[in-house]
Amino acid sequence: MPAKLLDGTALSQQIRGELAGRVSSLKAKGVTPGLAVILVGEDPASQVYVRNKVKACEVAGMHSVLELYPATLTEAELLARVQALNADPAIHGILVQLPLPKHIDSHPVIESIAPEKDVDGFHVANAGALMTGRPLFRPCTPYGCMKMLEAAGAPIRGANAVVVGASNIVGKPMALLLLAAGATVTICNSKTRDLAAHTRNADILVAAVGRPRMLTAEMIKPGAAVVDVGMNRVPEGQPNAGKLCGDVDFAGASQVAGWISPVPGGVGPMTITMLLVNTVESTERSAR
Repeated sequence: MPAKLLDGTALSQQIRGELAGRVSSLKAKGVTPGLAVILVGEDPASQVYVRNKVKACEVAGMHSVLELYPATLTEAELLARVQALNADPAIHGILVQLPLPKHIDSHPVIESIAPEKDVDGFHVANAGALMTGRPLFRPCTPYGCMKMLEAAGAPIRGANAVVVGASNIVGKPMALLLLAAGATVTICNSKTRDLAAHTRNADILVAAVGRPRMLTAEMIKPGAAVVDVGMNRVPEGQPNAGKLCGDVDFAGASQVAGWISPVPGGVGPMTITMLLVNTVESTERSAR
């Protein structure tokens, strides 16, 4: 039996509908949730991401500010801009789109964002709070993955969960959220020996490694919940070259898994939706 779809598009619309009431309540108090998005340079993928984020804000009735800067912007100039947004009471969330140009170190930039406005959840204070189980903000992509699993009714407590990918943005916080929900978690990476031995034991498999169709049907436990965070292009020379695909071979895996998220239409919409959720939560805290 084919897997049930973890439909991020449908779930994100549901969550945004619920969010509309909270935005209306804040506006009734004279407060409009505000998100500032900074993009440095002209990376095509980043341009698409920030456009989608700003559009989502506007549709949700929130205030959005998009600041576009050339790749020649200095690190000092970027830090100064972040500090100005920290001090702006109309801005409740600040997002600096990654990757930044090579001459700018992303670490001091992220650390310059006020933790209470760090709606991406990347600041060291928020990362540390997540590790202790008291997060101020959950990073948007892992947060969205958890919402998808919960909405589908996929059992998490007591499950064997395997996260393939150990980045600060997805892999590590994903593992912490699964751990907090009662799963037994294994983190794999590019150096993991016999990756398939781990993935075949996973009741929950999260793929966040950035390699097109790396995880095949033979690597998946029958009935597993598979969340595909990958966003790749099919390599030249293969059928459908240039089309979007995930880290999981969807065609094969969907015949084995119990649940599976598609690419596109899975994790992507949820990432943006959880950014809106975090921004509204930040606004609600400031309005108390």
